[in-house]
Amino acid sequence: MGVPRWALGLESAWDSARQRRAANRTPDHFRIEPYGGHGSAAGVVVRGRVLDDPPPSEAVEGEGVGAAVLRTVRQFLTDELPGVPLRITVAGTTVGTVTDTEGYFRVVLTPDAERLTSPWTDGTVELAEPYRGLSEPHTTSVRVHVPGKDARFGVISDVDDTILETGVQRVGHMVRQTLTGSALTRTPFPGAPELYRDLTAGTNPVFYVSSSPWNLHTFLVSFLAYRRFPDGPVLLRDLLGTAEGREQKHDRIAEVLELHPELEFVLIGDSGEKDPEIYADTVRDHPGRIRATYIREVRLDPGDGRVEQVSSRWAEDVPFVLAADTDVVRRHASGLGLL
Repeated sequence: MGVPRWALGLESAWDSARQRRAANRTPDHFRIEPYGGHGSAAGVVVRGRVLDDPPPSEAVEGEGVGAAVLRTVRQFLTDELPGVPLRITVAGTTVGTVTDTEGYFRVVLTPDAERLTSPWTDGTVELAEPYRGLSEPHTTSVRVHVPGKDARFGVISDVDDTILETGVQRVGHMVRQTLTGSALTRTPFPGAPELYRDLTAGTNPVFYVSSSPWNLHTFLVSFLAYRRFPDGPVLLRDLLGTAEGREQKHDRIAEVLELHPELEFVLIGDSGEKDPEIYADTVRDHPGRIRATYIREVRLDPGDGRVEQVSSRWAEDVPFVLAADTDVVRRHASGLGLL
């Protein structure tokens, strides 16, 4: 989703004014929000954000629409903290960093491979030195996904309109769904949780790579857990903000392939936006790494020819499947021996 330059400039000016007002104030609700990490002996990446906000509330059964809307709005009205000195430690390796102007941080570590544990390695993110009057320890745990040696392949999957019914092409519907829904009320496509559990088989890693904003990270993690999707890193982006948070989908997919060089991957997306084009680039740029690509058909106008134009020049050795529903993917994946 492209963002107009005037919108970026407006947000930048707003953030600068707010940060000048708060420059000398001690944060009331200092919070390190880790987005988790992933990697292997080839390297580990850890992301997160530092905020001056209370943790978001959890959805509960039977809550009203007002509670869901208030929770969603609060996730977008963040008070991010720039220039926070941090220390990140994973598998005996420690690196330092400083949050950017939007409060984001991203570090790459070269860990002690013998201390990496599968499927998860625990690490920490902590305040490295005093910040705006804060001097006491502030330490938050972070989980790093480390696939085991018995993994046959990995799965890279989009989220919106791939596993979560969103309606990205209908903007009003999408906004209403996002505002009024919760992790307990939003629905996956029929058969999707079961398909993903069978693809991962308890050992194959899955990476959820989406263009949704980082503000929805907590919601998406809760949704995936509630609907019993396999656990895996959720890699999002900032729709505005800085380059650190606004990484492109190409880059995040390339990062996954680079940090897991021993694995081949299955790509799953939808026809609503740019997944076919992005996955075509991935297949071309990483020959021999992709076993199959599955695209869920969600276009309002399936006859627009956009997906067919991509598939017509697809690599012959990588199956490309445009799927009307989850059963089509299941049957094809079973035929390839992926299930």
